[in-house]
Amino acid sequence: MPSIALVTDSTASLPAELAAQLGVTVVPLQVIIGSRAYDEGVEGGVTTELLSEALREWTPVSTSRPNPEEFGEVYRRLAGEGAEAIVSIHISGELSGTFESAQLAAAKAPVPVTVIDTRQVGIGTGFAVIAAARALAAGADVEDVAQAARTTAAESTSLFYVDTLEYLRRGGRVGAAAALLGSALAVKPILGLENGRVGPRERVRTAAKALARLEELAVETAEALVVGEPPEGEQPDDLPERKVAVAVAHLSSPDRAATLAEHLSARLGEHLDAEVLTGEIGAVLGAHVGPGMVAVCVAPLGDH
Repeated sequence: MPSIALVTDSTASLPAELAAQLGVTVVPLQVIIGSRAYDEGVEGGVTTELLSEALREWTPVSTSRPNPEEFGEVYRRLAGEGAEAIVSIHISGELSGTFESAQLAAAKAPVPVTVIDTRQVGIGTGFAVIAAARALAAGADVEDVAQAARTTAAESTSLFYVDTLEYLRRGGRVGAAAALLGSALAVKPILGLENGRVGPRERVRTAAKALARLEELAVETAEALVVGEPPEGEQPDDLPERKVAVAVAHLSSPDRAATLAEHLSARLGEHLDAEVLTGEIGAVLGAHVGPGMVAVCVAPLGDH
């Protein structure tokens, strides 16, 4: 069986120690604040504190994908270290050019590279990477490792609350009409991903109600995943319940995130694959959602 390497990008929100433990190479995106560019997820790079301050002060903030040559250097290095195949797992191609850069680099790589568009963001992409790493550790071949990532991404649900749609509007992630509607009606939106793009899931009137609804939607999603669809030829009663992985992310809103994580831990209990992950979102994604954002992702990491 060929030696397989895993690659992702910094928006996958994998802690550095976890990425190292899983043997995953992380390619950074950049945040541009004013006239200065910062790499994400590296020592000396952009911090969420710096980002939040810039956003509050209306300093120009933008983001930039890795170019194909950066991916090419990573693929060549991994091949030189003995990798005979690479699975490269990335943020939705509808939201970033990162997937396209990886594809262009893969076409010139010295070993076969399978590039996957997870149609997810943040830890939704990260959970797909974790699933691929687990499959690889279990002895799966390239096709099955890639399929593990695709299946987990497809079955994952990412939901998030934002204090304002303005940051998403400025970054082109929601239309001006949708942003105007939310502002005009003082609506607090719950957003989600559909076909790899950001769209409205529900609208409520207050932040407290939005966060309570976010919790309910996460619990409903997790309970549905626990039961899941049985493989062809098997009956649901013959199968053990699946486990789910849950993560809560935030930008400059630790109390909200901690409360949501605590509630989800208590309500989902034995259904959880591990404890609810909680942390601050990366600066690249944070640049598009703004301070006050709280997100939750539910993924099926424990199979039937």
